[in-house]
Amino acid sequence: MAKYLLLKHYRGAPEPACEDFVPMDQWTPEEIEAHIAFMNHVADTLRERGEFVDSQALSPEGTFVRFDGEGKAPLTDGPFAESKDLIAGWMIIDVDSTERAHEAAAFLSSAPGPGGRPIGEWIEVRPFMSEPPTFD
Repeated sequence: MAKYLLLKHYRGAPEPACEDFVPMDQWTPEEIEAHIAFMNHVADTLRERGEFVDSQALSPEGTFVRFDGEGKAPLTDGPFAESKDLIAGWMIIDVDSTERAHEAAAFLSSAPGPGGRPIGEWIEVRPFMSEPPTFD
């Protein structure tokens, strides 16, 4: 088994999923509710298979933070709500193969959007690093 991080982005995918893409902040409350219900269904399905680890949705707000030297307060910049790489949420799965991780990501990508149509959004699939090599 190997763990993978499935990342949902607000934007920043290789290309729009469809020509008539509508951002979630323009969806009806019913469309958002159906979308979230589907995400829960995906998690339940993966849980039944013993592949689900965890998931969370994230706020579009965020701040970049970095070390600025000993004794100094952390350096911050943001918020960056306009960032193309903003992550909407994530799911961690533990599956037998990369192919299975891709299948799970495609299932997640079929979540409904406006009008109940599958949005076909890009899901970034990132394997967790394995143990680092040891050097003698």
